Amino acid sequence: MGRTLVELFYDVVSPYSWLGFEVLCRYQHIWNIDLRFRPAFLGGIMQATGNKPPAMLPKRAEYLLKDIKRMAEYYQVPVQISGDDFQRVLGKICLSVSLLIPGTLGAMRFITAIDMTQPRYLEPLSREFWIRFWSQHEDISQPENILAVAGQAGLSSEIAQKQLEMISSPVVKNRLKETTEEAIKYGAFGMPAVVAHFNGEPHLFFGSDRLELLGSIIGEKWQGPVPSVPSPKM
Repeated sequence: MGRTLVELFYDVVSPYSWLGFEVLCRYQHIWNIDLRFRPAFLGGIMQATGNKPPAMLPKRAEYLLKDIKRMAEYYQVPVQISGDDFQRVLGKICLSVSLLIPGTLGAMRFITAIDMTQPRYLEPLSREFWIRFWSQHEDISQPENILAVAGQAGLSSEIAQKQLEMISSPVVKNRLKETTEEAIKYGAFGMPAVVAHFNGEPHLFFGSDRLELLGSIIGEKWQGPVPSVPSPKM
């Protein structure tokens, strides 16, 4: 039986995307899957589907604050969140949706440029953006911040600068737009959106807490969010 293609559509503005990202990174070495990262733009998905940031509902924001803390501990991902973060992120998402000030659009275009030209850095780069934004609570929208993240991910300053210059190019803009539209065609309305191509059809899963169900659908055993990696055979 062939390997199952699993696509992860994500935006680094989403802490739940980080949780799903790390768990799938762990399982790509355990399950019979080919994991493909698909950087997309959450603001574009929300605008197209009429979705609103969940934390705009006060009671839900109160719950999400506790939920993300519990999930971060359970998933062993260093998300650090406070009430102030919701205002910080809500502002970026709301402005992104209204297309006034695209909060993480530059970061996602940079990640897209790396995906197109230096794909081996895609996983560490995405992780470093989440760390800077969700663990260190630092800005990721300015060029100097993007270059700092790139350096942390191991990119040379020469390569990083070249990719930074690409983020305003039509080819990168179109690639991010096309990936976002592809997620919407699969039925995505938020992130993370995971699409497993199994038995000749795509199966969409929303959220980082549906990966157990993903395993069930594709015939793989769920071992919790921090699975034990099997020892190599001698």
